[in-house]
Amino acid sequence: MHHLTSEEIHKYAELYTSKESELLYDLNRQTHLQTELPIMLSGHLQGRLLSMISKMIRPRCILEIGTFTGYSALCLAEGLASEGKLLTIESNQEQAALAQEYFNKSPYKDQISLIVGKASDVLQYLNYEYDLVFIDADKMNYSNYFDLVIEKMASGAYILADNVLYNAEVLDAESGSKNAKAMHQYNIKMSLDNRLENVLLPVRDGIMLSRKK
Repeated sequence: MHHLTSEEIHKYAELYTSKESELLYDLNRQTHLQTELPIMLSGHLQGRLLSMISKMIRPRCILEIGTFTGYSALCLAEGLASEGKLLTIESNQEQAALAQEYFNKSPYKDQISLIVGKASDVLQYLNYEYDLVFIDADKMNYSNYFDLVIEKMASGAYILADNVLYNAEVLDAESGSKNAKAMHQYNIKMSLDNRLENVLLPVRDGIMLSRKK
């Protein structure tokens, strides 16, 4: 992954960021040992940001689209209201199994529900009001996922979308990959939607933070 900041700055930021828990550290390690693309993991710095945002919101219901090995879900769960729940969707059964193993070891095992399936199918049948949505799945469908959840979000709810700078390829999206073009179109879509206010954070691979007015 292209670093939007220098490696030195990234390490400096991590140095002065609160440490990840032992469980998250172990999950980080196992993800690198057991998966082909460990770069997909949110990791220490982004994970602490997700945790901090969730703690600010204190959501009653979080939806995550794209579980991978569960690191980001565990970070987001740290901010759940006492009776809150987190729904996370993953299409890859092996990755879901590793995520579930770590969910079961966490203090949030009774609050996290992992759904294995194709997100575009699953989302149509979920009937919840979401306070916080995190999109981190197949890039070509970000806009579709947004359309499937926005009407299920109350005023004041938030959407976080990962990888919106896509290795900095969005700076010249027309000559970039299909994923870069999709991310660029998602960013345009968010900026033109008058139901939202947005801030694009250049953290790791870019996070679009959108609030429903």
